[in-house]
Amino acid sequence: VMVAEADEFALSFLQLHPEIAVITAMDADHLDIYSDLRHVQEAFRQFASQVTGTLITKPGLDITGKDTSARILRYSFREPCDFYASNLSKDTDGHFTFDLNTPDGTIRGCRCGIPGWVNVENSVAAAAAALTYGIPPEKVKAAIASYRGVKRRFDVHINTPGCTYIDDYAHHPKEIAAAVSSIRDIYPDRKLTVIFQPHLYTRTRDFADDFAEALSHVDKLILLDIYPAREEPIPGVTSELIFNKVNARQKVLVRKDGLMDLLKDEPVDVLMTLGAG
Repeated sequence: VMVAEADEFALSFLQLHPEIAVITAMDADHLDIYSDLRHVQEAFRQFASQVTGTLITKPGLDITGKDTSARILRYSFREPCDFYASNLSKDTDGHFTFDLNTPDGTIRGCRCGIPGWVNVENSVAAAAAALTYGIPPEKVKAAIASYRGVKRRFDVHINTPGCTYIDDYAHHPKEIAAAVSSIRDIYPDRKLTVIFQPHLYTRTRDFADDFAEALSHVDKLILLDIYPAREEPIPGVTSELIFNKVNARQKVLVRKDGLMDLLKDEPVDVLMTLGAG
């Protein structure tokens, strides 16, 4: 068995022909490659056509039996469908316990090994793939509980009543919105400071409004200069495109090499660093 996280950049995921696949989203991204959302969705539908057994997707994604010969099953955080969570309860550290509903019955009392509602949703998707492959329910339940996450995916470094630090790779507006929502759900009464470094000039240009909307739901934003990765600068495209549209209570624009000096005098309650850089 090989488990792979596919990447739609440069259509590289079209080299894969999996037996079981999970599609979590079909949002506009990598528009330097695809030019618009329609071409992104067409590529995902082509990927779906290459799945040989079972395709597991979220409700609302525009993939139907016309796009693939694979069996299509749906998964969700808590919207009733083939695989979804119910009877959710959350402890003080943000870990959820829930019942996992499946086409073959309910696995009761699952506990997610890492905090945040978004990780419950991810665990439902992973469980759907594992159960479809034939892994016994008791092993799936144990795996959800023992999972400790991966580096830079809701990565909890410090978690005390007066200081919490979480790092996350989110660099698309919807990923940022999900990360911020998860943090707010866990710590509704604490001050949330987010440090974000935009990734790519093209993505900053194409999604400045969406980034600003997602980042306006934090208490304080510390925005860094763009991480260019593979790209050359684009005239007129800087982090200010996002910064000027953010409506957070407090916001600061700083170069990465000045960040640590800024943080020396920064009172931190809940701190989250976001971005691919």
